[in-house]
Amino acid sequence: MGEGGEIYIFDMGNPVKISDLAKRMITLSGAKNVKIEYTGLRQGEKLYEELLNDMENVQPTTHDKIMIANVREYDFEEVSKQVDELIVLSNTADDLHIVSKMKAIVPEFVSTNSLFEEINNGSLVDN
Repeated sequence: MGEGGEIYIFDMGNPVKISDLAKRMITLSGAKNVKIEYTGLRQGEKLYEELLNDMENVQPTTHDKIMIANVREYDFEEVSKQVDELIVLSNTADDLHIVSKMKAIVPEFVSTNSLFEEINNGSLVDN
């Protein structure tokens, strides 16, 4: 199916509740008296994952549950420069500026349930 370089997105079906999955895994393991404890979201955790951003979409393939992602292309030199800057910044241990730089590289990413919500608009990026 592939011609080289494609990114495939799979239709994974309906979402499964983590509690249902945990109960099923406990049953399958044969374990008895296992207590499931609900702690809520920890900082930085989220309830769902985005496979593509709003500017990207998919095209169908010959299989109805396999799609090809139409993703943006980036200039290699610019990406390489951005990554090099991020690596240098990572040595500072300045989490706020590191995440701010990451958000500048991937502007579609929005922090939720996180210390970094305050920089969702990329306001701390110096360069």
